[in-house]
Amino acid sequence: MPKIREDVELSLSLDEPDRYKVILHNDDYTTMEFVIEVLVKVFHKSIVESEQIMLTVHKKGKAVCGIYTYDIAQTKVYQVRQLAKENGFPLLATFEQA
Repeated sequence: MPKIREDVELSLSLDEPDRYKVILHNDDYTTMEFVIEVLVKVFHKSIVESEQIMLTVHKKGKAVCGIYTYDIAQTKVYQVRQLAKENGFPLLATFEQA
């Protein structure tokens, strides 16, 4: 059985992971209904919140859909692109450091 030294002090520092904003961008072809569907399916937003985000995208050209760790943000962007492609829309999702 290994002997544990009591005079050794362990210090662990756990940093918070970097966070990334996932952004939807407006275009002239993707329907408002499809944007709402994406926000509900991919980002798990309510219908009301999805409508608000969709209107921001429509009026301001883009909107933040959520803030996530790198891997999750990357996955969300991929999911949006796949859904858009499958449905024939050019909806663009990007992510950037928050």
